Amino acid sequence: MTIQYDLKEQERVYERWANFYDRMYLKMLASSQRRVAEAASASGPRILEVGVGTGLVLRYYGADTAVVGADLSVPMLRKAQEKVRDLKLAHVSGLVAMDACNLGFPDASFDAVSVPFVITLVPNPEGALDEIARVLKPGGAIVIVSRFGAEGGPQAAVERLIAPLMKRVGWSSSFKVSRVSNWATARGDVELVEVKAGAYFKLVRLKKRG
Repeated sequence: MTIQYDLKEQERVYERWANFYDRMYLKMLASSQRRVAEAASASGPRILEVGVGTGLVLRYYGADTAVVGADLSVPMLRKAQEKVRDLKLAHVSGLVAMDACNLGFPDASFDAVSVPFVITLVPNPEGALDEIARVLKPGGAIVIVSRFGAEGGPQAAVERLIAPLMKRVGWSSSFKVSRVSNWATARGDVELVEVKAGAYFKLVRLKKRG
């Protein structure tokens, strides 16, 4: 059976969000943005950010890093480019339009891959994670931050109920950390290192075995 993923619909959602995304999330996500950038920067200088969006995380990477940002949405990338210019972010070496499931980089290109607030929204998250692992160097880190759903209980039931509504506004309410850990276990060459809970979001760090 062939699974169809509607990337065009995802692009349309983010085109609508591009003009007001920063107003909604600049302050709300600041702590998590800083945490994901710091964790990725600690893993090595060459970093890929998948789902760079309007570039809210870019300011937080270390000055000695070389960051490439990738995103499906060209309107959001334009906003990111404005930040690179206005904030003089010399550590940002490129911004590219790419599907997370088809990254145009050679194998083992990056010391770390950061994935802020996007893995729960990708139509094929396991496919995206496979691509991320491919472009990651052995010993490198995958750093994910997102709003992960509860693993069980009444909260999980509510999140499943409202999932279709949240999807319409470009968000997810039912994606669980266990989906990421199950992917890592199935691959065998990636291990889950830690899960840190914040006020609203969780940071998940994985390591590619050397």
